[in-house]
Amino acid sequence: MKKFFSVEDVTNVYDLIKEAIFLKKNPYKYKHIGKNKTIGLVFFNPSLRTRISCQKAAFHLGCNTWILNIHKDSWKIEINDGSVMKMTQEHLKEAISVMSIYCDILAVRTFPNLSDRDYDYKEVIFNKILNYSRVPVVNMESATLHPLQSLADVMTIAEFTSFFKKRCKVVLSWAPHIKPLPHSVANSFTQWISKIDKIDFIIACPEKYNLDEKFSNRVFTTHNQDVAFMNADFIYAKNWSSYLDYGKIVCKNYEWMITVNKMKLTNHAKFMHCLPVRRNIVVEDAVLDSKNSIVLQQAENRIFASQIIFLKILQSL
Repeated sequence: MKKFFSVEDVTNVYDLIKEAIFLKKNPYKYKHIGKNKTIGLVFFNPSLRTRISCQKAAFHLGCNTWILNIHKDSWKIEINDGSVMKMTQEHLKEAISVMSIYCDILAVRTFPNLSDRDYDYKEVIFNKILNYSRVPVVNMESATLHPLQSLADVMTIAEFTSFFKKRCKVVLSWAPHIKPLPHSVANSFTQWISKIDKIDFIIACPEKYNLDEKFSNRVFTTHNQDVAFMNADFIYAKNWSSYLDYGKIVCKNYEWMITVNKMKLTNHAKFMHCLPVRRNIVVEDAVLDSKNSIVLQQAENRIFASQIIFLKILQSL
């Protein structure tokens, strides 16, 4: 593996999930692989799980890590080409080029501006990073995708279905939030889950919240949450802002919050969320704290999703 931007960089999703589950049971088996190797972790926006899980994954592989929070630990970075840099100290071109000299793998987390859809969906910033880096790049989240999260998600579903041995119904349900959020988790999860056989996948969202057809054109989408929840085995709750009216909260729809009563429509479904989650806005306490909530298992699997990607890249160096 020469880079990891999306599921399209994966040869076989099933094999990758199996290997990630194997690493979970044998986390230090490949500790020798990372000897004298360094992974750089670069954050253009805040992180908790991504940052710590990637550090832990690198530790399992025997790697050193360094972490840089852009605009906090460094000069303010200029992104645009051709700028007269009166207000910024360093351009992305030199910054990424230099950072990549200081590591063997460069993992980067960026964020959309949620104001210019074409700019975000062309992945302008991340494509520049891929171009400027001298070492393999790992996507820790970009403007439109969050593949490490999605790998952890499908890994979690695999664990609760005896590796997809029984057919199951998975629902990605929009849930309310107080501010506009990116589409990255929803887009990426849709990409990954669509690669898995024996899964009946449905997206439930209010009108005007349909995802970009690039990701959802083969997925049944309904605007009736109750219908979607009927007999579901997994409910994955996530907010995203409007794609059509880009980056906007078109309507708050607080009746879309995940509640105990709605979960009663399901087949004793497991509740999933990528975290962080706003309690009693996105989901009721009673659902999040129930025995069917597997959000902590998802969070734990972030370690091994990152670890298998780092391992694949290190083995190709």
